[in-house]
Amino acid sequence: MKFCQHCAGPITHHVPTGDDKPRFCCLQCDVVFYQNPNNIVGTLPVYGDKVLLCKRAIEPRLGKWTLPAGFMENGETTLAGAIRETAEEAKATVREQDCRLYTLFNLPYINQVYLFFLTELQEPKFAAGAESLEVALFDEHEIPWDELAFAVVKITLQQYFEDRKSALFPVRMFNLEYSAERQLSTQLVSHSHQNEW
Repeated sequence: MKFCQHCAGPITHHVPTGDDKPRFCCLQCDVVFYQNPNNIVGTLPVYGDKVLLCKRAIEPRLGKWTLPAGFMENGETTLAGAIRETAEEAKATVREQDCRLYTLFNLPYINQVYLFFLTELQEPKFAAGAESLEVALFDEHEIPWDELAFAVVKITLQQYFEDRKSALFPVRMFNLEYSAERQLSTQLVSHSHQNEW
């Protein structure tokens, strides 16, 4: 960023007065440009005993399996974004009343927050969207565990299959961090009271 989008003045990177972090700031009109974490929203669509997964047609993790999810757009709610992403990536229809927040992940090392909503598909109608090579329903033993695209997807699926044994699906929040040796650690930081599906 070199020039202000408000006044075309020069931009510098410094700690503005009253702040404690370096920000892009306009020297001419004093506007501060904040860079905040991106929200990624998606669903864990279930039909009977199976879950719906998408094989990625784009980088990162081209050819790996994931839950339908993507970046929120301005002007939409987290749930609306998750439903939109499910329609775009899996051509599956998800109803708002069939969704409930299930997992939330904080990934401060890449400035992202993931939210997945657990939902039931009304019928097994789906197809690959533009960002998917393939879309399919999997039972627990068919999941391509070694071919999953992201840790957040693996953790969400593991939690789901464990929760399914008791038919209780509490909302959980996790922090994911990498050590200096690039070892991923996952910490459960919050969970709701157990709720029946």
